Amino acid sequence: MLYSFARSVLFSLDPEVAHDLTLTQLQRAYALGLTRLVCKSVPPLPVTVMGLEFPNPVGLAPGMDKNGDHIDALGSFGFGFIEAGTVTPRPQPGNPKPRIFRLIPAQGVINRMGFNNDGVDKLVDNVRRQGTFRRRGGIVGLNIGKNADTPIERALDDYRIGLQKVYEHADYVAVNISSPNTKDLRALQGAKELTGLLAGLRDERRRLEDRHGKRVPLAVKIAPDLDDAALPAIADTLVDHGVDAVIATNTTITRDRVAGLLHAEQTGGLSGRPLTERATAVVDLLARHLKGTLPIIGVGGIMNGADAVEKMQAGASLVQVYTGFIYSGPDVVADCVEAIRAMPAKPSRSPRSGTRRSA
Repeated sequence: MLYSFARSVLFSLDPEVAHDLTLTQLQRAYALGLTRLVCKSVPPLPVTVMGLEFPNPVGLAPGMDKNGDHIDALGSFGFGFIEAGTVTPRPQPGNPKPRIFRLIPAQGVINRMGFNNDGVDKLVDNVRRQGTFRRRGGIVGLNIGKNADTPIERALDDYRIGLQKVYEHADYVAVNISSPNTKDLRALQGAKELTGLLAGLRDERRRLEDRHGKRVPLAVKIAPDLDDAALPAIADTLVDHGVDAVIATNTTITRDRVAGLLHAEQTGGLSGRPLTERATAVVDLLARHLKGTLPIIGVGGIMNGADAVEKMQAGASLVQVYTGFIYSGPDVVADCVEAIRAMPAKPSRSPRSGTRRSA
């Protein structure tokens, strides 16, 4: 009820203004100890994925907290993990405004933000300043990308810099090669390009592992618009290069499910309910091909607990929400956790996936 009122106010504002206002007020509420009073309690539901112990399998997808300013505040809503970013080596403003559009009848959002962020050094400073979420057992993932003005043939340089900078401060690192809002970025999902990128990151991670004395898991985020026939080869490439998880999926450029709606013609990535079915189908296809050799983080159109269960039943080990958080409010976290808790236990797929649930 409380969030329904808040949403009506926020939805009367420009989406990006509403986003910034929400985070500002959230930070104030957190400082006063109020955030836990406005959402459901989330009892533990531990799960081990990528060798990490998550307090529950429901996370916040990147984009909400691009610069890692609000990890502790957002974590107070009961998330098992927060993924901050996408961050680039150098600060950049992103694409021109307006660049976020609500498709309310479809429970969707189109964004063409373009990796607007304050740069990786600022992100690292912000992560250092916070720690309450982690002390409570929360997992922090840091999502890296390339600067818009970096030529695609030099993309590995930017990803190396990002990995070097965040390595010591991340529980896992996510590699974003699937945003539709940075020119040519999705070309990195091609066979030759992906092999080159992952080989470079594998070698860089080995150097960082020796330097820091720890191995930080690496996940790669893919697009929902890939052809079904391309997905097995991509999955095999990830396994071959020692990647620890695949994140499926990013936003979509298709408009089949929102045709004719206000703002449907806007360019950018579409998220929310219109993405649910396709994102789940990608998770299912990957799971059937991988057979447990690589854990899957399911994201895309999770608007409630039933959607989270569908992703888990399709083969995900973890799930992430974003647009569902916008439309349903912070209670969506507890709803998803409780729905997953009520699922029949999944059989273990393999030691590598390491998925374990307990009540």
